[in-house]
Amino acid sequence: MEFRQIHYFISLYEEGTVTRAAHRLNIVQPALSMQISKLEEHFGQKLFERTKQGMVPTAAARQMYRLFLPIMRDFSNAQAQMLSSEGEIRGHVNIGMIASITEGVLVDTLSDFSNKYPEVGVTVSDGYTSTLTDWVAGGRLDAAIVNKPRRPLALDVEHIIDEEMVLITGPGFAASLPANLTLRQLPSLGLDLVLPSRGHGLRSNIDSFAESENIELVPKFEIDSLVATVNLVERNQVATIVPRVAVHRQLASGALRAYPIVSPRLVRRVVSVSHPRRPLNPATKLFISMLAANMRLRAPGERPEA
Repeated sequence: MEFRQIHYFISLYEEGTVTRAAHRLNIVQPALSMQISKLEEHFGQKLFERTKQGMVPTAAARQMYRLFLPIMRDFSNAQAQMLSSEGEIRGHVNIGMIASITEGVLVDTLSDFSNKYPEVGVTVSDGYTSTLTDWVAGGRLDAAIVNKPRRPLALDVEHIIDEEMVLITGPGFAASLPANLTLRQLPSLGLDLVLPSRGHGLRSNIDSFAESENIELVPKFEIDSLVATVNLVERNQVATIVPRVAVHRQLASGALRAYPIVSPRLVRRVVSVSHPRRPLNPATKLFISMLAANMRLRAPGERPEA
């Protein structure tokens, strides 16, 4: 088995067809097929089933991908760190983040980062905190920006920001609401709430505050998609609770209204997680730093760190 063959295998596994994988690797298709055949002969197991939809990985291929992907990422990061030691930032950023971050500051961060470091590629995955932390632990991601988990993790955890969560309504919301709210007031206001489903990190955070106040927030709608929630609130007589940074554009344009919840102040702690035995390459460190600075810039009372 050769290192090159593992590289070819991962490309085919991720692309799903010989045509796309060969194009990604900049090689001819017969060369790719030959190396995959050699791998199958080496392991004595079939790795892919050829179908009309493409190359479908077998159980052996799924196990191989899970085992070898972290090794390939470690190699790529080590190479990037050696190249970056010459002063030019290279490599690839492979990061995950919860949806409210992607909606809030990702586009601006990607634009700034690409302009400053044009040689670096970036892959961003979104998902729940639990899923993203599992992907970091398993080597699928180099790092993830998530809600701080309640349970201890066998990962390095770095604090990024404490985000304020606010009550949000559309501009034409008919009910008269106090400029500043307490959490205990919400059930008595008769609001139709839109919240994520139970198990979602943001819902868990909101519910923990409600429990501490001995109240229960019963939503009319449970929607995990932030985009769908915001669209529903903009157009209907419903309200939601979200981090301010996630809707800062809509608040600035007047498409949404925010009502601070002052007692208790609803805050969620956002952290970066990475694997203690897989040091981040310089490009990933810089991307996380730039993302954190953009988040702080858009949070009231916060300032980007020098």
